Amino acid sequence: MLVKLIMLLVFFGIMIGVGVASRKHASNVNDFVLGGRNVGPWLTAFAYGTSYFSAVVFVGYAGQFGWKYGLSSTWIGLGNAFLGSLLAWVVLGRRTRIMTHHLSAATMPDFFGKRFDSNALRIAASAIVFIFLIPYTASLYNGLSRLFGMSFDIPYTVCVILMATLTGVYVILGGYMATAINDFIQGIIMIFGIIAVILAVLNGQGGFMEAVGKLAEIPSDIPVTMGQPGAFTSFFGPDPVNLLGVIILTSLGTWGLPQMVHKFYTIKSEKAVKTGTVISTFFAVIISGGCYFLGGFGRLFDNPDIYKADGSIIYDGIIPSMLSTLPDILIGIVVILVLSASMSTLSSLVLTSSSTLTLDFIKGNVVKDLSDKKQLLVMRVLIVFFIAISVILALNPPTFIAQLMGISWGALAGAFLAPFLYGLFWKGTTKLAVWASFIVGVGITVANMFIKFIASPINAGAVAMVAGLVVVPVVSLLTPKMEQKKVDKIFSCYDEEVQVKRKVALPDKEE
Repeated sequence: MLVKLIMLLVFFGIMIGVGVASRKHASNVNDFVLGGRNVGPWLTAFAYGTSYFSAVVFVGYAGQFGWKYGLSSTWIGLGNAFLGSLLAWVVLGRRTRIMTHHLSAATMPDFFGKRFDSNALRIAASAIVFIFLIPYTASLYNGLSRLFGMSFDIPYTVCVILMATLTGVYVILGGYMATAINDFIQGIIMIFGIIAVILAVLNGQGGFMEAVGKLAEIPSDIPVTMGQPGAFTSFFGPDPVNLLGVIILTSLGTWGLPQMVHKFYTIKSEKAVKTGTVISTFFAVIISGGCYFLGGFGRLFDNPDIYKADGSIIYDGIIPSMLSTLPDILIGIVVILVLSASMSTLSSLVLTSSSTLTLDFIKGNVVKDLSDKKQLLVMRVLIVFFIAISVILALNPPTFIAQLMGISWGALAGAFLAPFLYGLFWKGTTKLAVWASFIVGVGITVANMFIKFIASPINAGAVAMVAGLVVVPVVSLLTPKMEQKKVDKIFSCYDEEVQVKRKVALPDKEE
């Protein structure tokens, strides 16, 4: 217990220390929100990865989908790595940095407002961010309760308040730079932690081959297997269609999440883009691939603690059940791992929420003249406000909010992915097409809460994203275009010439 407490205190001390040290990088709005657009590849890549993977993935999703799909759930982790990280960096990274800098856009709603010359779009996008990021923020605490109870016997309330307070302190002090540096430290902890946990869990089952053998022996009369023998060790698992829906939502969804795309706004240079792409992908393979691979063995730890009185599964209890047999020192590492995952994502979400509400809603709409210093003050106050709301919801989540948490990712990605992607690449994207995507994305996911025309909210989110990718070009072809001069001026940023070394590109002419 003493060793575990020392580990926690050292961890918390480092986080606060980074916040204090980063104060000089948070003296104006540009530095506080974007790190001065001067953030290197390692910090950007780890900030992207740690914002992507939280306790929701490690405890909730890994347990739930590992139980449902067995070892094939590893495909979700690989999809996250190659679609959600590698392809996102290749397709969005450079263009996002160039155009947002050209437009002086600091947030995703700000991008929509300036790219499509519409203050109404900016306000609507900021409202969607505010509504759907708050419950997502509250969900981050869920994975901590069982782990802290198992490891420290600390009440869940104390755990939530402590984590929220410490995260708030370093974000308020150091802004984006403190968040990015702490994300890097937390990311290193997550890498070593997940590797150690996987090795320990498999060793407890007699090794990898022994564990796979036990998983293959699970009876084929379980309904989900549809009579397939060895379904939980098969290549595509017992339910490949729903597995594909999970891969699409959790991988392509990042392309439209404001807290994820925001990382591309801050990139320092071309070298940072290329290096960051490799690092981010490598990080995702280890963390996400490792989490879902670990979750795939969940059925080997079938015990009464993971069942409700009516016989249904408590998915959040599967991973803690797997870890309960580990040595104390490893449980301590797991707690730090989950804390790192949760705090890194929480810091990204509250910074995104506060900056969006300040820059896109309050500034120019509620308060006409808001100086740089006042904007910083408002953002810091709103960080406290957002964290306080998330704590209140996490401590006593009403049923409606609990439902909303499950669809927040789908609603945000469904609304934003298509117009953001097309807006970066296609001059023909229209203002009405963006409105249509907002309506379709939020409409499908929210309507599905009540009507349930799509059985899984995960699949509903995937459908919303795909629908947006179809709706935006169709509506754009049928609705009035933006003024050509304005569009050409916006896209002119891509045509500016830069000098590069010969190893990057050959010259058009050589003497």
